[in-house]
Amino acid sequence: MTGTLFQITFYLAAPFWLLMIFAPTWSVTTRIVSSPLTAVPVAVLYAALVVPVFPEVWAAVTGPDLVGFQELMTLPNGAAAVWAHVIAWDLLVGQWMFLQGRKLGFSPWLMGPLLVLAILLSPLGLLVFLALRAVRRPADRGAARPVASRG
Repeated sequence: MTGTLFQITFYLAAPFWLLMIFAPTWSVTTRIVSSPLTAVPVAVLYAALVVPVFPEVWAAVTGPDLVGFQELMTLPNGAAAVWAHVIAWDLLVGQWMFLQGRKLGFSPWLMGPLLVLAILLSPLGLLVFLALRAVRRPADRGAARPVASRG
């Protein structure tokens, strides 16, 4: 059962990633991706995986050390729960990147590869995105200033 839940985890998030990467300019994509509720199915699956190993997970997160996490990862439900945790948060980070990219006018040709990087190596994708956002942002600040009306 745990193996099946592990496999299902990514498939619950995949439709949202596919929309952001392959249909970024479709208005429905922005409406869907604007909701944090997209992560709910993965979060529910996470809860189902965590319940049987809750004492081990609690010990690992309240007194984190490498050995504790290594032990947690040897438990099928522990490893699958960590995977679901990663998938849920990666999806939320990817959605934030997508929405910020749209707001800043980043090309879908730029955002697509960044989102793929976020799926595979989320912290690196986030770092690259934040660097590009920092470079882009100063130009946007000047353009976003309200113009005083002449009366």
